[in-house]
Amino acid sequence: MIKNFKIFKKKKILITGHTGFKGSWLVIWLKLYKAKIIGVSNEIPTKPSNYLINRVTKDIVDLRADVRDLNKIKKIILKYKPDFIFHLAAQSLVKTSYKNPIYTWQTNLNGTLNIIESLRYLKKKCTAIIVTSDKCYKNIEKKSGYNENDQLSGDDPYSASKASAEILCNSYFKSFFIKKNIQICTVRAGNVIGGGDWSKDRLIPDCVRFWSKNKKVIIRSPNSTRPWQHVFEALFGYLILATRVHSDKTLNGQSFNFGPSKNKNYSVIRVIKTVRKFWTQVKYIIKKDNFFKETNILNLNTHKVKKILKWNCILKFEEMILILTEWYKCFYNDKKNILNFSKKQILYYESLIERRNNEILK
Repeated sequence: MIKNFKIFKKKKILITGHTGFKGSWLVIWLKLYKAKIIGVSNEIPTKPSNYLINRVTKDIVDLRADVRDLNKIKKIILKYKPDFIFHLAAQSLVKTSYKNPIYTWQTNLNGTLNIIESLRYLKKKCTAIIVTSDKCYKNIEKKSGYNENDQLSGDDPYSASKASAEILCNSYFKSFFIKKNIQICTVRAGNVIGGGDWSKDRLIPDCVRFWSKNKKVIIRSPNSTRPWQHVFEALFGYLILATRVHSDKTLNGQSFNFGPSKNKNYSVIRVIKTVRKFWTQVKYIIKKDNFFKETNILNLNTHKVKKILKWNCILKFEEMILILTEWYKCFYNDKKNILNFSKKQILYYESLIERRNNEILK
């Protein structure tokens, strides 16, 4: 177990988007530390659902509320008075943002606004981690990687809404929270993969659906490189940041990038071929989709989190792919034991963290 995470024991932790991919994993993780979880989601976003498969609802406050509804969000925050908030609720797909831009903007911008506006009325200490995206930066194909002070922008509705949420958080912090007992930070990460992801129009879930039926999957951007990182890497970053910000006010109001080193980007086709090492059913065809624009190069500079939080991705590329593949295999072959398997994967990852920390201290 991670020593720093003992701070979460019996703390009230509100997680928006707790029925989603990252949110459901975060609930499982925090329950290992006996945190009191208040989950807030509008719906169960996918079928299958990592949230339902792992029986996330057990022993938590499981609420249905739309983050676009200020009155409901404000009532929830003032009623439960959380010690920590992890705001993950979002419309998170670029392609969907073209099809439904109004919903994307309302969810990603207004939803974030409603969370932090509600915090203005909370009369106790609270640490809020607001999750945005690596796509919040102005895309200039920067090979050295975007750092936290680079220009924010976005051409598609998803990216623009996330960049706007960043500007919103900065404005609220400087206008209302500098002298209040509210800590707020934004985190930027992208291309998170792992077991339990069933979102549409995402590489791994789309592939898994087809391969489980012994079908070929269409790969639309085989040569695009991405800073792939396992969901555990990103969530560990969010959690360790929350513990630090809670006790260190100098970090309040800042933004943090989470991702692998710039020389650890891999192409889509490399991901597929690596999965094929562990899953013999892998079949694919390449068919480019010109409907919407995606970046070919998207790197984050993570020097800040490495220096301040001592955080970095510890999973090697093949190990990351193996872990996610093994999860999906368990889902199809031993679904009844998936919760125990999920917990074991988290504990295995924690053991790697502890091993790394012990080596650093030597």
